[in-house]
Amino acid sequence: MYNTPYFYPYLYPYYINGQIYTYGSSPVYRTTANESRFYSSYSINSNGADFFEDYGKKPLVFNINEATKLNNTYRTAIWTGPYLQATLMSIDVGDDIGLELHPDVDQFIRVEQGEGLVQMGETKENLKFERIVYDDYAIFIPAGKWHNLTNIGNTPLKLYSIYAPPNHAFGTVHVTKADALAAEEG
Repeated sequence: MYNTPYFYPYLYPYYINGQIYTYGSSPVYRTTANESRFYSSYSINSNGADFFEDYGKKPLVFNINEATKLNNTYRTAIWTGPYLQATLMSIDVGDDIGLELHPDVDQFIRVEQGEGLVQMGETKENLKFERIVYDDYAIFIPAGKWHNLTNIGNTPLKLYSIYAPPNHAFGTVHVTKADALAAEEG
């Protein structure tokens, strides 16, 4: 009667005893492919925030949607290669990424949870492009554009960002925005 293509059983394929591949470690077996958990290893840092290691230059298959929602750090590099980088981010309510410009880096952002305001422009004083984004929205930021993303919702804004080429050092973990700002100044 109703067309519900994104609900059970159509949302995820079901694989019995499907193997989860992480290069360099033993295979992990799960009974179904849609279990709500992040299959690769992660640890707790000294501040008590969970983060995931940077698997760069190794093959990696994981549920990026679930990993993004589980991430509680401001920024964590999850995969850094010579030409591409993926980071997970969590922006607190009322906070933002910060106005920035990447002269030689294209950026892709996908919102997995929350509500945000995207602003872009040719100069930092002239951000004429503005859009409201929600879960499942994609944002493409061309190299050389000033941009910012502000959390205007009432929950943390969870997103992942892909940079081409990489924009942060291999293994970057910024637990808070203050940590990120300190790293940029240092």
